[in-house]
Amino acid sequence: MTSSSQMAALGIHLPVILITGHGDIPMSVRAMKAGAVDFLPKPFRDQDLLDSVAAAIERDRKRRARDVDANDLRERFQTLSPRERQVMMLVTVGKMNKQVAGDLGLSEITVKIHRAAAMRKMGARTLAALVLMADALKTNAP
Repeated sequence: MTSSSQMAALGIHLPVILITGHGDIPMSVRAMKAGAVDFLPKPFRDQDLLDSVAAAIERDRKRRARDVDANDLRERFQTLSPRERQVMMLVTVGKMNKQVAGDLGLSEITVKIHRAAAMRKMGARTLAALVLMADALKTNAP
């Protein structure tokens, strides 16, 4: 039998509900740590199964939405020029325009231009939003 963690490693992201007639607490803990949505020992009420299925569908809906958002973010990042990417990553780790200019051998005005272009292409209205996007890109790197 394939566990939830093995499925995830294979790129299979289906929600799992474990149903067993011979379960114990350590088994249920392992199942939940491996990513199971629920662990139902037999006998269980029909409503318990319906509730678990509803929770599994909702969890999967949220995961799919996160995946779409992460893919959209990566696609926007790919539209940046290599220099815009460099500037974005340096600015979003807290460096000031002047420091970025020194690090990259550019003028401060040029850094401001690249930063503005990166923000526009990424759809970031504020530096804080750009920082969150950079963090998400690092977290969700393929």
